[in-house]
Amino acid sequence: MLKVKSISKDYGKFKLEDVSFHLPPGYIMGLIGPNGAGKTTTLSIILNFISKGAGDVSILGTDHIAGEAEVKKQIGVVFDSNVFVCDWKVMEAGRAMAIFYDNWKQKTFLEMLSLFGLDGNKKVGQLSKGMQTKLMLACAFAHDARLLILDEPTSGMDPPSRDELLELLQDYIKDGNRSVLFSTHITADLERVADYITYIRGGRVFFTGPTEELIEEYRIIKGGREDLTGDLRGKIHGLRMHTTGFEGLVSRRDVSREPAGCILERGTIDEIMIYTAREDEHK
Repeated sequence: MLKVKSISKDYGKFKLEDVSFHLPPGYIMGLIGPNGAGKTTTLSIILNFISKGAGDVSILGTDHIAGEAEVKKQIGVVFDSNVFVCDWKVMEAGRAMAIFYDNWKQKTFLEMLSLFGLDGNKKVGQLSKGMQTKLMLACAFAHDARLLILDEPTSGMDPPSRDELLELLQDYIKDGNRSVLFSTHITADLERVADYITYIRGGRVFFTGPTEELIEEYRIIKGGREDLTGDLRGKIHGLRMHTTGFEGLVSRRDVSREPAGCILERGTIDEIMIYTAREDEHK
């Protein structure tokens, strides 16, 4: 569905380097990383909004530049900010989008508006950020996009709306012919729905693969100060010392059993990001 191979972009102070991952049909991939890690640059290259310095991107088996016009007819994109004219009414936004898609289904668009509680006569500028996101989603579903690219779609949504969206995404991929690339800071959403994770850190891919593999690869380690040996210290990501002991993140390849006096606990995606980001801050 989507194949990104060794893409790079040099901004001088920041470099995106050798980013590669692939998303098969019928799955959801979460794209994560701290602010400034390169997520937006990666999405912008995939969508050909900016030129890449090196590498290749193919969507549905087609080069994203050579076949751009046809490829983009099969992509639905939801950004983290409104893309419509604020003075348009919701129905006018739908009509404007329909012009670009041969397979636009007005019935589906209206069904989505009803599902999301969107008033077709309300102006886009009067909608909350969450409702503007829902309008972009309604447009993506209306042209039966095979690949959804979502940039922070759940920011600004209340918990019931987020839950509703996640269920929609799971239904969307059920036929095995559609996929979702989902960039977000709300990693709890990804733990619920993402089959794969690509974690970008400092312009490079830190991890790409099944979500469960990422979670199983790392453990939170905790122990007393007297238990922190020199050998163990070198294996800990984001080491934090406190009055009674220490804590950090370790790879199970480096620390497969609990060292004497220590405990290993299963972590969350959030915790993995926090500890690795803390490590970057102290480099």
